[in-house]
Amino acid sequence: MGYAVIHTRAGEGVSAPKVQVEVHLANGLPAFHLVGMAETCVKEARDRVRSALINSGFEFPAKRITVNLAPASVPKQGGRYDLAIALAILVACDILPIETQHNTEFIGELGLNGTLKGVRGIVPALLGAREAQARAFFPYSNLSEAELVDGLHGYGASNLLAVYHHFTGEVLLPVIQTESLAHTSQTEYSPRWDDIIGQSQAKRTLLLAASAGHNVLFVGPPGTGKSLLASRLLSLLPPLSIDEALEVAAIHSVKGEPLQLSKLFERPFRSPHHTCSAVALTGGGSHPMPGEISLAHHGVLFLDELPEFGRRSLDVLREPLETGDICISRAHSQATYPARFQLIAAMNPSPTGDIHDNRSSPDAILRYINRLSGPLLDRIDLQVEVPRLPDYILKPPQIKGKDSAVEAGEQVRRARAVQHLRQGKLNSQLQADELAQICQLRPDDLAFLQQACASLKLSMRVFHRILKVARTIADIEACPTVQRPHLAEALGYRALDRIIAQLSSS
Repeated sequence: MGYAVIHTRAGEGVSAPKVQVEVHLANGLPAFHLVGMAETCVKEARDRVRSALINSGFEFPAKRITVNLAPASVPKQGGRYDLAIALAILVACDILPIETQHNTEFIGELGLNGTLKGVRGIVPALLGAREAQARAFFPYSNLSEAELVDGLHGYGASNLLAVYHHFTGEVLLPVIQTESLAHTSQTEYSPRWDDIIGQSQAKRTLLLAASAGHNVLFVGPPGTGKSLLASRLLSLLPPLSIDEALEVAAIHSVKGEPLQLSKLFERPFRSPHHTCSAVALTGGGSHPMPGEISLAHHGVLFLDELPEFGRRSLDVLREPLETGDICISRAHSQATYPARFQLIAAMNPSPTGDIHDNRSSPDAILRYINRLSGPLLDRIDLQVEVPRLPDYILKPPQIKGKDSAVEAGEQVRRARAVQHLRQGKLNSQLQADELAQICQLRPDDLAFLQQACASLKLSMRVFHRILKVARTIADIEACPTVQRPHLAEALGYRALDRIIAQLSSS
């Protein structure tokens, strides 16, 4: 035949554009040319494919072989094209039937002995194959990730010969069994904070944050339970939906951190150390990979000791906190990753830990707090103090009724249902032009809020976020309109602003 086309998929962020592997065999001196914007690691496929074919018992054609990866506008990297190239050569040599290329996609890296090795980013590729209603052949080592893609017509193969025998009809590969995600047992909804002693305002803050996806900053001296409170937020959040779970699985697959089916609906909780760099947070590299903020997509990003993070590392969070995604551009490639995470941060009010220990001057405390830029603080909806407990209590009291964690979980569920019914999204995701309609205020209440924001010298962004928090408070209390008590409570969640104002006036 001399010519063949096999289909595969590239890796471009969390998308997987379709790629045609064209092979042409021509007379002339034996050569192997690979074109189509292929990087060095892809061009090394000629050696891997040659060795894999020979060690699998095939004769490598002594012809001039040209392999084109189309379209050339899509950057190609990694060894994911090896299997498609090897099969295209076999089809071009009339060793495999031409039907091999019909409505079928192949992805996998070949070892020198013909074994198939797992590849990163298999979930986006399989999602693309499912959408195209194509069969997909992939390495058996990626089976656990392939099982996440329900409705996929896929085959896991351990080596090149297994794929060859499947198409010759000698030994058919079994179709993978993908259970419908709609029937997969989801994470149990088991909110818990009854083991936390006191801190009623901080618990109220967690309730508001879980109800509408608000960002939170806990401010308090060491040992008051800030980290413990942050870890409890995850138990208040509902499990991921099917679409959200597949988005999270695709990001983790690209990063090389595959998820198990049993944990598919658990919301991610990422807690990077304060020594991590800006690139570690946002993602990047010569081939842009997702960072911590993308790995926390639809989950929680917890930043403990917030001022200890580098100023540059923190300021890169500003854009994704507004837009919900991050665009990483490099000289030769660009990738956009989703990053709709919920930020929970904790910090001490003083470089020595406690603002009342008389070990730091007001200027030193201000310099410490000023490590956080104003625009970043504006994007944190809820700032709450976590004070020291007046008494040393060993065992928490048994909490029942409206203050229990179970009742809080029910309030979160009801508030989220009200928001999705009213506007189709959470209050934290409302745009500025939607607030006037959804957060309608009486003229005197609006004047009260405007006067309070003016006296506190708050920005317009904070004004909008206070409205969103007030709307959430009203939803928790099943109130159809936002009223002055809701606005007053929302204004009270600006703890760091008050601390800064006190220090500046002293």
